[in-house]
Amino acid sequence: MTTVVGIDLGGTKVAAATLQAEVTDPHQGANLGGPCQHPTKLSSTGELIDQLVEIIAEARADAEVDAVGIGVPSIVEFATGRVVSSVNIPLADVPLREVLGGRVGVPVFVDNDATVAALAEAHDEQLNLVSENLVMLTIGTGVGGGIVVGGRIFRGATGGAGELGHTLIGLDLSDDGALGDVPAAGEQFPQPGSLEAFASGHALDHLADAVVAGYPDSELARKATAGGPIRGADVVAAYRDGDGAAQAAVRRWAHAIGIGIANVVNTFDPGEVVIGGGAAAAGELLLGPAQEIAEGYIVPGLRGHVRVRFARFGARAGVLGAALLALHELRDSAGR
Repeated sequence: MTTVVGIDLGGTKVAAATLQAEVTDPHQGANLGGPCQHPTKLSSTGELIDQLVEIIAEARADAEVDAVGIGVPSIVEFATGRVVSSVNIPLADVPLREVLGGRVGVPVFVDNDATVAALAEAHDEQLNLVSENLVMLTIGTGVGGGIVVGGRIFRGATGGAGELGHTLIGLDLSDDGALGDVPAAGEQFPQPGSLEAFASGHALDHLADAVVAGYPDSELARKATAGGPIRGADVVAAYRDGDGAAQAAVRRWAHAIGIGIANVVNTFDPGEVVIGGGAAAAGELLLGPAQEIAEGYIVPGLRGHVRVRFARFGARAGVLGAALLALHELRDSAGR
């Protein structure tokens, strides 16, 4: 029996759990332990790595661990385990596989957090691979993505594949007939016109502000007058209470997500598109309209074949996916 530790490292919390399975068949008798979780220490790279070492020790208890998998909200050079670029955690340009592996004494495998979550979602509750071709959109504060092709993670040439939030869905390249210069790309990310700019949790927050400013008689405006910021969750709650302005805001948000889904289907032709992150809290208020919008933008030959659903593992997807990453890498090493 092989034991691995999976770590889900985020900007606010870090969670870890052990997974036990046969390395020759990572689905037979697999068992994911209960996770341990702590607020992420962000003051320095050294403090964060110390915390990772500590949470690995906490998760493994007295068990012998064969490897560690970790998902980070960053672009990762998978072959070396180096974090290439990281915005919310102090790991940019850190060779995390080498550094952490040297501290814990077992192989460490590092990948993007949405990528490993997609790997988890390709499996069922018994950890059988049930979806060989799957794309996951993680919609929270921003928009991330993970791609599984043929049952394996697709990373692209450098390991950065899956940055689906930066696909452009609303860039205006129209011309008034003068054939002038088109707008130049800026240094701002997310770029105006990107999926993240229109479909993230922050985008729904901005729609909430628009409702408050433009519909003074709405329930959201009355709540804003009573004090406190209005956020996306308030828009969803007001939708459920019948607020027409809130319903229009959620439909606009769903429209952007639907276009993102259509782009994913037109590009990858997956069997499933999975929506993860905080957006799942909106439930069918989001999923139904987004699917309807997506159908209109999917090319005719691909319509009707893809299943769009919310993530089955929820908050566990990151830890489970990181553990499966380690298990699969050990299996590949054994095969070689």
